[in-house]
Amino acid sequence: MGRRKVEIKRIEKKSSRQVTFSKRRNGLIEKARQLSILCESSIAVLVVSGSGKLYNSSSGDNMSKIIDRYEIQHADEQKVLDLEEKARNYLPHEKLLEIVQSKLEEPVDNVSVDSLMSMEEQLETALSVTRAKKTELMMEDLKSLQEKEKLLREENQFLASQ
Repeated sequence: MGRRKVEIKRIEKKSSRQVTFSKRRNGLIEKARQLSILCESSIAVLVVSGSGKLYNSSSGDNMSKIIDRYEIQHADEQKVLDLEEKARNYLPHEKLLEIVQSKLEEPVDNVSVDSLMSMEEQLETALSVTRAKKTELMMEDLKSLQEKEKLLREENQFLASQ
């Protein structure tokens, strides 16, 4: 006799809901532990019950190490997203440079501090985006060259062994 398919909706009876929560929480934690063992990975599971009680489990590394790694990676991703968002909100680099050039040629009396600060912020953002793209392209080139080097070494070893 097989299991029947459970409709995924809120369980109205409180005692049944608590039993289901407990069983499924333990099942989730067990599956995470198995994944950690099978794939030699670090897993962190955080579960907050309806009453606000916190349950956590980690395998591979301890919970604080996993959370620290997540925060570092998330912060880096957030910085990139922030830069991309700022870049979309500002003028294209060429247009911005033209405006700055024209402002520099104007007499100083006509330029406000707010205007200069705005241009400075836009220039800094454009520079950051440009540097990030340059770094990305250089890393891709480096990876490509390392792959070529590996292939050439293998070819040299093959030719030397003949």
